Amino acid sequence: MAEIDAAIERADREAFTRQPPKTLKGQIGYLIKQLKTTKAVAAELGVSQRSVERYRKGERKHPPQAIAERIDAAVRQRWQPQVRKRRQKQAATTGGITVETRARFGYTAPVGTTDDGRFRRLTVHLPPTYAQRLFDAREARASEQEIRAIIAEGLKEIYFQDGGGRATGLSDVTLNDIDYLDLDY
Repeated sequence: MAEIDAAIERADREAFTRQPPKTLKGQIGYLIKQLKTTKAVAAELGVSQRSVERYRKGERKHPPQAIAERIDAAVRQRWQPQVRKRRQKQAATTGGITVETRARFGYTAPVGTTDDGRFRRLTVHLPPTYAQRLFDAREARASEQEIRAIIAEGLKEIYFQDGGGRATGLSDVTLNDIDYLDLDY
């Protein structure tokens, strides 16, 4: 689920109205404010409580790379949740979601047409119902295959079938071998 989760996280970050703290001391201070105790922050990051206290006081300014990445990820995950919710609600009710991808699409087509999968680069705006289904599936911790199926179904309806105007016999579009995937809402 790394590709799709990363795409959703990137789209969420674009919605930030302010940038998260950049300094280690600022990031640790923010996490302590969110989680209430240095013990909870230490448990979240997988470090000792004393290390968190050193980071907060500025006694230790350069954590190992892996820990610095965990700190940054923990801050970004909690940063501006109301902005994220508002943006996702707007996408799920009125705005929809734009999918840009380069992937191999396979599908089942009627006899006499080609059903060979091939790489395509697509940028397609999906209606709000697909955005809602995508957010619901992610919240329910659906597998990557289930989330890919939602995106593939939206691409089938909007791109391949043009809202029912063509390729009506097309069924079972699959999204395979994703080269890249980007979402915007």
